[in-house]
Order: sequence, then structure tokens, then C-alpha cells
Amino acid sequence: MANYISENELARQKEFITRLKNINEEFYKINGRRPLCNTETYGCQQNENDTERIRGILKEAGYDFCDRAEDADLVIYNTCAVRENAEDKVFGRLGILRHIKESRPELIIGLCGCMVQQENMAEKIRKVHNHTDLIFGTHALYKLPELLVNTIESKKAVTDVENSDGNICENLPILRKSESKAWVSIMYGCNNFCSYCIVPYVRGRERSRSPEKILEEINELIKNGVTEICLLGQNVNSYGKDLAENCDFSDLLRMVNAIDGVKRIRFMTSHPKDFGDKLIKTMAECEKVCHQLHLPFQAGNSRVLSEMNRRYTKEQYLEKIERVKAAIPDIALSTDVIVGFPTETNEDFEDTLDVLKKVQFDTIFSFIYSRREGTPAAKLDFVLTDEEIHRNFDRLLEVQNEISRRKNEAYVGKIYTVLVDGVSKNNEEMLSGRTDTGKIVNFAGDKALTGKYVDVKITKAHTWSLNGELIKEDI
Repeated sequence: MANYISENELARQKEFITRLKNINEEFYKINGRRPLCNTETYGCQQNENDTERIRGILKEAGYDFCDRAEDADLVIYNTCAVRENAEDKVFGRLGILRHIKESRPELIIGLCGCMVQQENMAEKIRKVHNHTDLIFGTHALYKLPELLVNTIESKKAVTDVENSDGNICENLPILRKSESKAWVSIMYGCNNFCSYCIVPYVRGRERSRSPEKILEEINELIKNGVTEICLLGQNVNSYGKDLAENCDFSDLLRMVNAIDGVKRIRFMTSHPKDFGDKLIKTMAECEKVCHQLHLPFQAGNSRVLSEMNRRYTKEQYLEKIERVKAAIPDIALSTDVIVGFPTETNEDFEDTLDVLKKVQFDTIFSFIYSRREGTPAAKLDFVLTDEEIHRNFDRLLEVQNEISRRKNEAYVGKIYTVLVDGVSKNNEEMLSGRTDTGKIVNFAGDKALTGKYVDVKITKAHTWSLNGELIKEDI
């Protein structure tokens, strides 16, 4: 059973929010504006959802927001520990912030999330980047009001990276990025301990939110105009194993599917070892569940998978994919792939390419293995050179890019319903949205269509997106 942060503790944090409001009212009297906060998020959707809660807390405490650290009075980076590249970006940003703080010493710099929850990382940051004012780990997010007050009032660096298996904190304020789509965390933590992965060490053990709290949050979102829900967890297929009531992920999906006002349901991430026929049947029968599945296979060779502690074989993975395709013929599939796991040989890598060719994924998220200190795989020696690993990675992209383009070309000439996200990131004169299968579609239209469902005829396919023409709006 999960432990919950008590109502008394939440009330205590509310008092600190009030203190922050008072501090920020004084700031307004002096400066004629509210203090500005700049947030940046690195890593997964869970981190994005956490940042929305950080912003919710800060908004309630009287902060406004800005897009540039140079304009901010408070900067908070929500960090990722899954790959070294993400950490390097944060250290690079901290270097830039040092120069900003030299000219504006009153700037408060905060780091939170998975990176700082790693053992000894907070100490390293304090030594190398001693201009950082606030460091708090994944288990201390709900304490942000208290920690920030202590930072401001003491004018000293404050750190809270206490290690624990984690608790659940309900009813935190939240400021969401989208008015039509929302991430809803259904569980936290991970029990899988894949040999390359740091997540269980920084996120704690698996703990499921109660179905009642999840449905309550979704019903409130629907009242506020949200129509697409994405259920989040490190391994959603493990949902409910720690609950007193008999409710697994398939049961939860059916509950969400029954809510009036929900039009689309997505979820991530699934672990193949727990992905079974009950969930496939549920996905096929629930009309609001999108025909999209993200199922990471990570490596194609069964021996490598065993050394990754993934607990399935190549053959078992392929069999599950075939069962999904049989039940949902138009399913769009995506996956995660690691290239260059220490014990992976060139022959082993051929199995990974074989999985790509057999499954025909619409999209893959591919990474070169990143050594994470504290994980079992960090002790392994590499059998391939760095040059060989990068060559294999390039081959992987070459094979998948051709598959992705071909899969997208099958959409051309057909009409699909798209939920409009807003103005395209790459072309301000175009709108962008997603199909039920998760395909990005760019098309001309009025930005007032943001948040609406429109019919779009696909006119051109690219490797990672589609172009289209607006046919009908507000489905």
C-alpha cells in the first residue's frame, strides 16, 4: 500500500504558500510587477507533469512566468537522470546562469528532479555550481513552498534530497500547458530494476494512486474543457498491484472510457513483460482508447535482453506485437531502442534491426547506451568500440527512417480527425495537431481552432510528420 502525504502536512505547506504571497506582494510594491519564474523541463512526460505542479504551486504563491532565464527572478530546472546528455545540458545551463547571477545576485536558481536525487549528485552540484540556491529531489516536490521560503529568508542554499521509496501527494495545485489535453499520473516509481536504468533509484518503488482519485481528477479536467487524457506511469501495466481493491490497468482504462466528455485516451509507458491479452482486449473494445501503443523493446537479442533484466525474449516480444496487430489492425506502434549496451556485439545488433523490420514501427525513440553510476550495467565492459556503436546507431536510423516514411505515405489521400494543438512549432503560418494514431499533422487554418477536433485530408508525407488540408471542423 502506498503512503500518502498527510492533510496536516499539506495544510502546513499552504501556510508557506501564504508566506510566499506576502513576500511577493512586497516585491510588487517595490518593483511594480510580480516576480517572474522561468522553468525548464528535461526528460519524460512524468517530469513534464511534475513541472506543471511546480508551476501550479508558484502561480498560487504569486509568481508570473517568463520564457527566458535572463528575465527571471526565479529559475527552476526539472532534471532527468536517464542519460548523460540530459545532465550535460543542465550543467551547461548552470554555467550560463552563473554569469546572469553575477550581474543580478538576487536571482534564485533551483534544481529539482531525478538528476539531483542521485546519490552524491547534490554534493557535486554544491561544489561545482555553488551559485545554485535550491536543490530538491523527486520526493520533495510538495515541499517547494517551504523550501523556497527558507531559501529567500535565510539567503542561504537549501537542499532536500532525502532518499525514500516515495509517497503519493494528492491535490497539489497544477498549471497545465494545454487546455484540451492533460497528463494524469496514475502511479509513481518502478520495481523493474532494468540493469541500465537509474529510475527505480531516483523515483522509488511503484505506488498506485487510488482509482477514485484518478477519476476525480479526470472529471474535474473534463469540466474545464479537457477532452484528451494521457495516463502516465513508469510502467502502467503494473498499476494496481499495490492497491487493496482489485483494480488493474485494464479495469482503470474501462473506467476512464466510461466518463462522459472524454474523447481520447492515451497511456505510457508499457513494459512488455506485463503487457497481456486482457489489455489488448480492453484497447480493442474501448472506443475512446487511441489506436497507438508505445511498447519499448530496447534490444533485439534475447541474451542482451536477459542481461538488461528485461524479463522477456525477442520471440515473446514479437508474439505480443502480432496479437496487438490482430486485435487492432490500424494500430500505430512506437518503441524505445538502446544501441551499444556494454555486452552487445555486432551480431546481437542485427537482431535489433530484425525486430524493426518485422514489427514496422511508425516511430522509434533511439539512444546510445549511457552509463549510469549505481546501476549493475555500469560495471560491465564494452565489447564494441565507440566507432562501432555509432555506426550501428546510424544503421538503425537509416532502416527506421525508411520505414517511418513508408508508414506515413499510407496516410496520403485519406481523411483523419485531428485534435488541434495550436500553431506549428516549425511554421507560424500553419496549425499542428495529432491523429488518433499520434501522427503529427500540419495544415493551414485559424488558430481559433486550437483545442478542437477537425477533419483533415492528408496531402503529403514526411518522415516524422504529415501535411494536410482542412476539410471539416469541430467534430
